[in-house]
Amino acid sequence: MNLDPKNSRQNDGFTRRSFVKTMTTALGANIVFANWMPEGLVPVAMAQSAPPHIPGKQGLTILNDRPLNAETPAHLLNDDITPASRLFVRNNGIPPPQPDYESWTLSIGGESVVHPKSYTIQDLKSKFRNIDLALTLECGGNGRADYYPPASGNQWTTGAVGCPIWNGIRLRDVLEDCGIKDDAVYIAYHSVDQHLSQDPKKDAISRGVPMHKALENESMIVWGMNGEPLPSHHGFPLRLVIGGWPGSTSGKWIHRIDIRDVVHDGTKMTGTSYRVPKYPVKAGAEVPDEAMKI
Repeated sequence: MNLDPKNSRQNDGFTRRSFVKTMTTALGANIVFANWMPEGLVPVAMAQSAPPHIPGKQGLTILNDRPLNAETPAHLLNDDITPASRLFVRNNGIPPPQPDYESWTLSIGGESVVHPKSYTIQDLKSKFRNIDLALTLECGGNGRADYYPPASGNQWTTGAVGCPIWNGIRLRDVLEDCGIKDDAVYIAYHSVDQHLSQDPKKDAISRGVPMHKALENESMIVWGMNGEPLPSHHGFPLRLVIGGWPGSTSGKWIHRIDIRDVVHDGTKMTGTSYRVPKYPVKAGAEVPDEAMKI
């Protein structure tokens, strides 16, 4: 048997309950004293059935494989600057095949842009001031596993967080280069990851931030992490990093940013997605849409 002390509630998604159920089915009989088995106790044979490998990652716990989501055990988060190998993975859809760095473009458009433009990554590097910022990236669901009653979604414990050094430019510089109309309210990102249904008409996720946040010094367009090109799991070749706001605003694999004259209404901006009640409610209560806030 293998006792995993890192997480008494979950061992790569394989709990005591699921183990007992699986073995009972396989053996065709009840397992004696199964109810006395400690949480996290898994047979060696099953413990050695490795979860899907994530290239370039070390020691992450996989919570979901469609879409792929994995967190970093807390004891591995002891670096001042998080290495790429230990940064959590949060996907909403299916990552794209390895894009071509040289031909990748970022388009700026929307209702409230003065001069729509398109940039290659080399354009962005050469035209705007390059910066390197250590910014914390954290999933809005980090700590969800501790809620009771349980909340739906990936059951993150404490590992959906990290602080690499991001290499890129300020989002503000690009937006101002295109011109921002007086009625601008929000920016919205659009990415090339595929919706889980594989329907090309659906976005996996398309979120954004208010203009005041987009124009802050810690809002970046990023092409590198810790001095290296972005790893594929973290948005290669181009992403946003919005310092201080939930990771869902830091879109990966971005190819377009819109300057909008309304609060963006893209995929996972409405309903209960990344929204909470404006006032305390009983767990599980239905809340009218007008009483929800981003």
